[in-house]
Amino acid sequence: MVVFFGMLNSLKTKIRKTLKVAVAFIPWLISIYLLYWFEYSEIWTSETAHRGKMSVAILATGMGLSFLVQSRLARQQKK
Repeated sequence: MVVFFGMLNSLKTKIRKTLKVAVAFIPWLISIYLLYWFEYSEIWTSETAHRGKMSVAILATGMGLSFLVQSRLARQQKK
C-alpha cells in the first residue's frame, strides 16, 4: 500500500512539473498565434512598414514573458 502512495506522489509531481512548463510556454504561444492571426486576417501584408521589426518585438516579448513566468515558477518550487 505504501508503494502505491509513493507511485501516486511521483506521478503527481511529474504532472505538476509538466503543467508548470506548459503554463510557462503560454505567453510565447500567444505571440506566435498573434503573428499567425495578423497574417491570416491580412492585417499585415508584405508592404507593411517595419513588419520584420514588429515581428521580432512581438516574439521577443512573448519569449521574455515566458522566461519570467518560468523563473517565477522555479523560484516558488525552491521554497
